Amino acid sequence: MDDNSVSNYGRWSGRNADKDTLRSEIWSLLETRAASVGSVWSRIPNFIGAEQAAQRLAELPIWQQAKVVKSNPDPPQIPVRLRALQQGKLLYMPVPELVKDFPFVELDPVDLQNRGIPFELVADSAGAVEHGRKVNFHEMQPYDLVVVGCVAVTRNGGRTGKGGGFADLELGIFREIGLVKADTPIVTTVHSLQVVNNDRVVMVAHDSALNWIITPDEVIETRTPYPQPHGVDWEAVQPDQYQNIPFLTTLKDSLTPGHEPASSKTES
Repeated sequence: MDDNSVSNYGRWSGRNADKDTLRSEIWSLLETRAASVGSVWSRIPNFIGAEQAAQRLAELPIWQQAKVVKSNPDPPQIPVRLRALQQGKLLYMPVPELVKDFPFVELDPVDLQNRGIPFELVADSAGAVEHGRKVNFHEMQPYDLVVVGCVAVTRNGGRTGKGGGFADLELGIFREIGLVKADTPIVTTVHSLQVVNNDRVVMVAHDSALNWIITPDEVIETRTPYPQPHGVDWEAVQPDQYQNIPFLTTLKDSLTPGHEPASSKTES
């Protein structure tokens, strides 16, 4: 794929043509409608009104009852992560694009206060990676609420991210090791321009559906008809994901004893 196509459709384009087109439309629409904050291309787009969406989420019982929250590391969810810490919730955040040999950081508001680290500093992903406690999947507590980043969503719970497959991979791992239960709410905060018709996002077996969509203007409970995956669909993991995510091969081998090592599959 040439450089122009990559700039139009994103770094991970080529896996699903329809989703590539949809992501490009959303990124362009956010820019032309002056609804974006900073560059949106190949990213979970930051948007005007992210603070208001976070406030709407914070007013929901699913948020107020949650003691352990997992959030994606992207800029539009900074207000969500900040609220979690300010309200005393234990927060887990993945390393952006899972590129470290440790997958997650734990942000404990009590620990951060004891160390004199401002919540505003670690609400940003760079501060979180620097000051958070590095943890592996088996060191984390089960989540009461999962926040994911999205490029486009549908009112029946369909979603697509920036194309790298990180969210669905994480959620599959979470379910496989018991961090996410069948009734754990999966939520996102997005701009209203990111909400598209139901037929624009086709969900497949390894895709995780949204239970709640929060925009600056409304709260959508999707009551999704899509079944949630039970674990990781290892056959759907791409070779470049094994290459770019340091711990993935070892994790696969630990979760699927007796299977052929993942590293040997990527060499064939």
